[in-house]
Amino acid sequence: MNVSTTFTELELNNLFPFELDEFQKQAIAAMNAGCSVVVCAPTGSGKTLIGEYTIYRALSRGGRVFYTTPLKALSNQKLRDFREQFGAEHVGLVTGDISVNREAPILVMTTEIFRNMLYGTPIGEVGASLEGVEAVVLDECHYMNDRQRGTVWEESIIYCPPEIQLVALSATIANSEQLTDWLNLVHGKTKLIYSDFRPVPLQFHFGNSQGLVSLLNQNKTDINPVLKSKRQKGKGRRERPESPSMLKVLSELQQRDMLPAIYFIFSRRGCERAVEELGLLSLVSPQEAAQVRVQIDEFLSRNPEAGRAEQLEPLCRGIACHHAGLLPVWKGFVEELFQLGLVKVVFATETLAAGINMPARTTVISSLSKRTDEGHRLLKASEFLQMSGRAGRRGMDTTGHVVTLQTRFEGSKEAAYLATAAADPLVSQFTPNYGMVLNLLQTHTLSEAKDLVERSFGQYLATQYLRPQQQMITELSTELAKIDIQLAPVSLEALSSYEKLKGRLKEERRLLRILETQAEATQSSLVTQVLQAATPGIILYLKGKYVPVSFPITAVLVKKEKGHGQLPDLVCLSANNRWYVASMADVVGLHAAPQTINIGSVELPAELKLKPGQISRGTPETEKLASAIPSTATPTVAAEVLEQQQVVEEVVAQLEDHPLMQSGSPSKLIKRHRRRLDLQDQINELQAQYRERQAYHWQEFINLIEILRAFGCLDDVKPTTLGEAAAAIRGDNELWLGLALMSGKFDDLDPHHLAGAACSLVTETPRPDSWTNYSPAPSVIEALLSSKKTRQDLLKSQYRYGVTLPIWPEYRFLDQIVGELVGLVEQWALGIEWIELCANTSLDEGNIVRILRRTVDLLSQIPHVPHLSPTLKSNAIRAIQLIDRFPVNEVVR
Repeated sequence: MNVSTTFTELELNNLFPFELDEFQKQAIAAMNAGCSVVVCAPTGSGKTLIGEYTIYRALSRGGRVFYTTPLKALSNQKLRDFREQFGAEHVGLVTGDISVNREAPILVMTTEIFRNMLYGTPIGEVGASLEGVEAVVLDECHYMNDRQRGTVWEESIIYCPPEIQLVALSATIANSEQLTDWLNLVHGKTKLIYSDFRPVPLQFHFGNSQGLVSLLNQNKTDINPVLKSKRQKGKGRRERPESPSMLKVLSELQQRDMLPAIYFIFSRRGCERAVEELGLLSLVSPQEAAQVRVQIDEFLSRNPEAGRAEQLEPLCRGIACHHAGLLPVWKGFVEELFQLGLVKVVFATETLAAGINMPARTTVISSLSKRTDEGHRLLKASEFLQMSGRAGRRGMDTTGHVVTLQTRFEGSKEAAYLATAAADPLVSQFTPNYGMVLNLLQTHTLSEAKDLVERSFGQYLATQYLRPQQQMITELSTELAKIDIQLAPVSLEALSSYEKLKGRLKEERRLLRILETQAEATQSSLVTQVLQAATPGIILYLKGKYVPVSFPITAVLVKKEKGHGQLPDLVCLSANNRWYVASMADVVGLHAAPQTINIGSVELPAELKLKPGQISRGTPETEKLASAIPSTATPTVAAEVLEQQQVVEEVVAQLEDHPLMQSGSPSKLIKRHRRRLDLQDQINELQAQYRERQAYHWQEFINLIEILRAFGCLDDVKPTTLGEAAAAIRGDNELWLGLALMSGKFDDLDPHHLAGAACSLVTETPRPDSWTNYSPAPSVIEALLSSKKTRQDLLKSQYRYGVTLPIWPEYRFLDQIVGELVGLVEQWALGIEWIELCANTSLDEGNIVRILRRTVDLLSQIPHVPHLSPTLKSNAIRAIQLIDRFPVNEVVR
């Protein structure tokens, strides 16, 4: 592997005292060839080394590297690591409210800070903030999956100038090829470096009331047959198995030399209860316990307010908690002791799996399901991989251990599924917001902004998703073109008129069938009537071979003779003095009035042979009788049938004479025409769906533009004074923050009151069972209530356009939870001691710190927002000074 463009093989060996893995060599070679890289490898496989090489190479050339992380805690950890590795003078840090050694060649920052730097420069150009930067390392790049932070990652990649190399370090994802292909399209030549190799292989165990057993078979492809057979034993309903006790699990891990361990529990209270459940169990030797006490004394000498008896005592036994409710400085201390091997088990929520450098010999996953905003669900494969990947310390362990536990709801089947499942694909969380719209329109035209939005990873994935639909449109269009060629010689008018005639023929034949059915029913009824009323002298209407059904003759029944079938034959004398021998089928009606004629004694002519259909002339003797017969017959149903038959024949004749008959088979032409119409409808529908899905993000962007115009932030597409102010703010809803701060309602608040008001604007409403003992100042409530109508108008506008960006505070809670938080911040700004503050609220210390840090973050932006009043800016600076003290301030050591 030739890496001599920057370092010789010997120099590389000096930099990294162990043999480089193949994927690491490939990544270095690709970078030296001028490519950006996506390094996708399991957690703990050594991806960080590639980021470190990027730094070494830049330093050797006199260049700079930006190292971005998704979390402040991870940025702080990287700062400490890099200072030790490269020297403090070479490393700087920029987070939301901290800037240390900003001009250093190695600058660590959150990805959001990097995105914000790029906002100020037209896309693709190297602005002042990026001068001399050779590469940007995007650590934990799979955070693009994060619902809250994903957009920041995509923007950073899209906006980054193509001459700057991107080094994207990601845990295993299913669609790393797609991510790489997207970077090739939006940034520049990028190579995928993929590896499923783990330097420290993992062994999976399953723990139940009997102890630990191997979870998988020898090939690590399926569940251990022992567990499978046990699951299938017994019939009928069984009680849900209980989880093994924590004490039992840890005792077995200690006996098997599988400590230190990270024990994942998906709730803060669960982590704390676990520590209590262990009682006085000690996992450290006396010498290690003594070392822990020395470390604790040094920690408390630096942070006297950070010690809690319920946390210190278990720590001396090698046991600790790690979750978001703890003081950040305490969590950092636990991390340091864990890395030193002085903490043997840390009970942690899954946030610990998010990139913090705390490798362990073993990870224990206490439950394979968790509660989320969408309800209770099984862990995703990537979540399981992220946690299990913490097991196995490179250079210290030959094997890492992952222990999954039996619970009342999940067992070995679910554990084996997750242990063998492939990683989840990376999905896009790209969502335009007000800040994005305003910042892009400050430096770009609407057309340029559209191009940028359509370069998102979400748009790329949508395009990939729509490829089958696009292929279908192409295939249908090809078929349509062929049919158009075939039908080119035929006019649409001819096709239309022929099709109308075909439709008419169909309808006329339908009417004919109805009339024929009626005629059959009438005939059957007539037969019955004639049989019942066929006495000599009744008047009948007859048709025959030479008598059309439309003009039946009137006749009187003279005699009934036995017929050849079951029905009799009828001998009748007509009104025109003719004899007829008729069958029952020849009778088409009876005289409407109940009329009979006295026939007397009439002699039948000798020539009548009494067979149906015979006709003979009457005699002068019968003429008088014939003259008494009504001579006019009424139309019959049978006549209507005949008329309809004639109509049908006329339509058939028109079709036979139609010009389309000269073009070949009309039925085939009509079939093609119908297929053409159907194809056009399908294509139109698919194209409409395709355009809608393709333009989804752009439509969101346009919706935000409409809202910004409605609130005076845009004049057409040019940001106004209000728009420029909102563009300079970073938050969950920049428009709302801009409207509130530019309203002037907060200008005259005292600094500690301004801090409380700022807290309410950026803090999500806590749980209803949260409480504090502090009430907000009336001036703050008044200032917040003055913006209530604006908030309501913005809510309505967002609802109309389907925008779901939060607008805090929720005024229905203003006098309760949110108001109390305002009071909490005010008291802290007035100098109350931390211990007393915590004693007057149900909130965890970590929650309070997070609330205060978010408040500081907004306050620290105010002095840099254009068009705000000088009073508001100076009060914000003073408010920061009041609240940014231990443990709120982030002390970078």
